[in-house]
Amino acid sequence: MSQHSSSTLVIPEVSAIPRHVAIIMDGNGRWASKRMMPRVAGHSEGLGAVRNIVQECRKFGVEYLTVFAFSSENWRRPPEEVGFLMKLFLKSLKGEVSRLAESDIALRLIGDLSRFDLAIQEMVEFSEDLTANCKGLTLTIAANYGGRWDILQAMRQCLAKNPNLKPEQVSEELLQPHLSMAYAPEPDLFIRTGGEQRVSNFLLWQLAYTELYFTDILWPDFDEQELHKAFEWFSQRERRFGRTSAQLATHKL
Repeated sequence: MSQHSSSTLVIPEVSAIPRHVAIIMDGNGRWASKRMMPRVAGHSEGLGAVRNIVQECRKFGVEYLTVFAFSSENWRRPPEEVGFLMKLFLKSLKGEVSRLAESDIALRLIGDLSRFDLAIQEMVEFSEDLTANCKGLTLTIAANYGGRWDILQAMRQCLAKNPNLKPEQVSEELLQPHLSMAYAPEPDLFIRTGGEQRVSNFLLWQLAYTELYFTDILWPDFDEQELHKAFEWFSQRERRFGRTSAQLATHKL
């Protein structure tokens, strides 16, 4: 699997359509509560939004889509909600993997999957294997994932592989291949629905130069039109990666 360079070391290519989109799908519970429905109903409704956005990204030529399904901090939620989310996760994997394969979409999961029960772990492995050769879009689901965990596990792997490593020898090049998303370029566009304006321990390393887009739209209501708004906003951004606007103007000539 090819490795991608860090945006703090190499200036990535820039295009009007993001190559990699990362999304925190926030607001499912509030969507349900506003309708006097149980919070879990919002999660079920949100699954349809995921399906639509995946296909729309595929249509636009987005190469990588990464969604935050369950953070390492979400275990703090009420046990009945966590239990429902686990069942929904397994059910959605079983129901969607064939459709993903037919759409030429590869599925990857990142996070500490050891805390999930065996049925989920086996379904994850089956789903990744079934879609491994798909080239149209790589859909990554972050489950029991945390950005700080990602950096720590990468450092542990790096030290295990290089036991005689001295502090001054530690570099981004050594660490990068051990990050959970070493197979993908860093996100160009980050979207968070639901009105909150924070990254909530998601892809902390990878979001260093990502454009951050926040919307009040609750996730189940985030449709193709809302995605187009985010892409339009992104296309107007001046991505400098440490350079000046004057340098960019000269570079375009």
